[in-house]
Amino acid sequence: MKIRLIQNGIITTIDDIEEAATPPDKGFYWIDATPFDLDILQPLFGLHHLAVEDCIDEEEQRPKLQFYDDHYFMVINGIAFHNQDIFLREINIFLGSNTIITVTKQEAPEFASMLGIIREKEVNRSDAFLYYLVDQIVDRYFDVTEKIEDLIEDLEEQILMKTRKHQLEQIIGLRSEILYARKMLVPQRDLIDALHKKELPLIQPYLRKYFGDIVEDASKIVESFETFRDLIGNLREAYQAALAGRANDIMRVFTALTTIFMPLTIVTGIYGMNFEVMPELHTRYGYYVVLGCMAAIGVTMFIIFKKKEWL
Repeated sequence: MKIRLIQNGIITTIDDIEEAATPPDKGFYWIDATPFDLDILQPLFGLHHLAVEDCIDEEEQRPKLQFYDDHYFMVINGIAFHNQDIFLREINIFLGSNTIITVTKQEAPEFASMLGIIREKEVNRSDAFLYYLVDQIVDRYFDVTEKIEDLIEDLEEQILMKTRKHQLEQIIGLRSEILYARKMLVPQRDLIDALHKKELPLIQPYLRKYFGDIVEDASKIVESFETFRDLIGNLREAYQAALAGRANDIMRVFTALTTIFMPLTIVTGIYGMNFEVMPELHTRYGYYVVLGCMAAIGVTMFIIFKKKEWL
């Protein structure tokens, strides 16, 4: 657990959690905790037991905003994209007038960038900290959407160049990842919209318009993932079409080869009959003449097929 006193952009590390329970003369406390720290934090700050249960619960929580007597509780998801897998990191936030408590099961990279923002923007209130944190979380989604877009374009080029079996596995895997993320993005957009539209005592009125900008970004991200879902569907259709086209090309070659060898088979079949009296049967160069005729027939049919673009 890390305890920081933030006053006009100045960050001071606090060692005693008891000190953070008393509101500071100015500024606020940022407590960066894990679910294991909630046994200490819950009685000290009066955190609602239902919110604490959500933080501890092993099941993934959907983004939400809940109001209690002297604090708000919200769940918001950070995002990362690695090896074609989308990872959502649950960030639980308790917002008080003089305190903000963030509870995460995994380290959130957004927190590292927040330290620079606090100094640069001279943050002095917990609601302003919340605004910058939510803004950082949403901004990271744009980086992920660019990576997914590039991946879809690369897959499309690969499919058009040469169809491979593993491409279908990539398409199915990416589709499930996109649907999984989209399921969380809609309630997350609604959460930010509530911070924008609702009159909340713990959030200064002037911040509402700033949250409105984040709502627009969150809506763009939702639209992007809906577009990705459609693109993945088109990609799968393109894969199936390319596969069918490849099968048709193979069948066309086989059909052409069968057609070319058919008259040759007839010739060899005739000369395979056991008759003593047969033209050219006892001719000295008859064998070579027949082979030459068969070769000429085959080459002629091949040239005809090529000219008609059947091969």
